[in-house]
Amino acid sequence: MTPDQYCEDKAAASGSSFYYSFRFLPAPRRRAITALYAFCREVDDVVDECHDVEVARIKLAWWQQQVLALYQGHAEHPVMQALLPYLDVFALPQVLFEEIIAGMEMDLSVVRYQRFEDLLLYCHRAAGVVGQLAARIFGYQDEQTLAYAHELGIAFQLTNIIRDVGEDARRDRIYLPMEELQRFNCSTMDILHYEESPAFKELMLFQIERAQQYYQQAWVLLPVSDRKAQRPGLLMAAIYRATLEEIRLDGPSKVLNQRLSLTPLRKLWLAWKTWTFGYQP
Repeated sequence: MTPDQYCEDKAAASGSSFYYSFRFLPAPRRRAITALYAFCREVDDVVDECHDVEVARIKLAWWQQQVLALYQGHAEHPVMQALLPYLDVFALPQVLFEEIIAGMEMDLSVVRYQRFEDLLLYCHRAAGVVGQLAARIFGYQDEQTLAYAHELGIAFQLTNIIRDVGEDARRDRIYLPMEELQRFNCSTMDILHYEESPAFKELMLFQIERAQQYYQQAWVLLPVSDRKAQRPGLLMAAIYRATLEEIRLDGPSKVLNQRLSLTPLRKLWLAWKTWTFGYQP
């Protein structure tokens, strides 16, 4: 199996919305973004699948060494071998890969966030810098596009947090800020016991509205000159915003006991529609 095929299989197996946006890209950019996504999946899987925290730390330290080796011209893991040809082509900074691993390390020690400002650091590392790497691969002319990509990454992460509240609670993780739970009179025990209370519903409506604001902020930041090049990210935005709307319409409290996801056919249709007719903010 080639490194590119390894990354392709990793991306396809995830069923993620990201995978559907890659299909429309020219081959070199498609291979590069697929390798980036596979890297993110690999380090994320360390946290999600390794139940021993110390073992997980060792594995993440190994990935940190892989990043260092990658930028010294050596690639051992198939994902790194797939990334190697594109480091200079798309000017991918080493520090951003290190930030992604730092975000995964936060998951090993932080299971509650007191304030939204605290959560933003996690979102920056787990998704904002991924957005910036992706924007570089897609291509851009205006530096402001990197600011757009960062905000879009934050929006994606906030959407994931909303969608996965119940799934995260089963791991004793609550990403929703404690200050906001208090503001809406929603207790941590309501979430950990999967209680679909009126207070939790109001809390989630607030979370959905804020995530939508981040999508809008990102769109405003995106220069007109780069909208065509950044279409893959906008495809993802269309899919993720549709997911948010489905959660709102289906009943936001239900995220505690079910994980809502669009069907592959609908994701593909949204991707094609956005690619063909443009993004509708």
